[in-house]
Amino acid sequence: MLRVWSDILTSADVREVTLLGLLDLSAAFDCVDHGILLQRLEVVFGLAGTALGWICSFLTDRTQQVSYRGCLSSTQYVLFGVPQESVLGPLLYVLYTAELEQIVARHDLRLHMYADDCQVYLSKSVDDVPLTISKFAAYIADINAWLSTCRLRLNAAKTQLLWLGSSQLLDKVDCRDVLVLGTRVAISDTARDLGVVIDRELSLAAHVKAVCRSGYNQLRQLRPVVRSLSMNATKTPVQAFISCRLDYCNSLLYGIGD
Repeated sequence: MLRVWSDILTSADVREVTLLGLLDLSAAFDCVDHGILLQRLEVVFGLAGTALGWICSFLTDRTQQVSYRGCLSSTQYVLFGVPQESVLGPLLYVLYTAELEQIVARHDLRLHMYADDCQVYLSKSVDDVPLTISKFAAYIADINAWLSTCRLRLNAAKTQLLWLGSSQLLDKVDCRDVLVLGTRVAISDTARDLGVVIDRELSLAAHVKAVCRSGYNQLRQLRPVVRSLSMNATKTPVQAFISCRLDYCNSLLYGIGD
């Protein structure tokens, strides 16, 4: 988040606006193809022998059942996907999609991924907004074509787009939606990106309000409990439920106004 935010602020300093796309991948972890993943681990990342055998053992011969009202369905083999709640699952997904950086490198587009959360953005002057929109749509189509070859699906309907920059420059941007993969995606004023509420004018006011609202809500829930706890014991739930919210991505707040 700090790198993405720094790039956007740097562009704003040179009087450019940024088109940020928060791409939504449908059931990304569940669609990973085991055969493609193992091949890339061997060919691209050089895994072989015992190490590759461990990964293969981790992925293959998995089964699943459905329990409903005390009855179990027949056992089915899991042919796709990596376990989301495991330590290795997110890492395998990152390795599976690592080649996407090469696709983006061919264009004037910047990409940052955190597991299956994908941010792509393009910064240009206000005079180049029409060209920026057409380029952005073409780049997304290229990204979607690569994802399709990996059995991943980009959900255009849930993709969010924002124009970011100074208020003076944003007033000159005449764009309410962008055609992405045949779907008209409306431009949003705010969006939540990795837990941070981003607003179009880069003030982070909406994020600060969201953090304060969440913190006060936790305080109200803890108030009946802390009356029965000592001071040292009270620090534990406060740290677990409130302080962590204040600390999360707090480096982004450096230099913002009152």
